[in-house]
Amino acid sequence: MKIHKNDNVMVITGNDKGKSGKVLKVYPSNSKVIVEGINIRKRHTKPNQKNPQGGILEKEAPIHVSNVMLIDPKSNKPTRLGSQIIIDEKTKKNKRIRISRDSGEMIQ
Repeated sequence: MKIHKNDNVMVITGNDKGKSGKVLKVYPSNSKVIVEGINIRKRHTKPNQKNPQGGILEKEAPIHVSNVMLIDPKSNKPTRLGSQIIIDEKTKKNKRIRISRDSGEMIQ
C-alpha cells in the first residue's frame, strides 16, 4: 500500500468527500485506513468500568484506501504517488522512496 501511518490524506469519494485528516491506522490485508475525523460512526454502549455512564460513543470507522489520496506537502492538493529507487549512501543498498506525481517532491 502506498498510504502509510501519519500521512495527510484527502477523501475523494463518499459522504466525507473533500475532508482531509491524518491516517491513524493502516490495515494492509483489507486495504483500509482509519483517518482522523473521517467516517464517524456512533456506538451505543452499556455502562461498564471503563465508561461508568455508558451512552453513545463516536468512533472513526475504516475507509477503503482507494477513496483517499495523499496530500502533496508542497501544494497542499491531493496527488498521485509514484516510487523511485535510489542508492542509500550509508548502507550502499537500494532504497524505494515515494514521490509526488505532480511536483516530483519526495514524500517522507
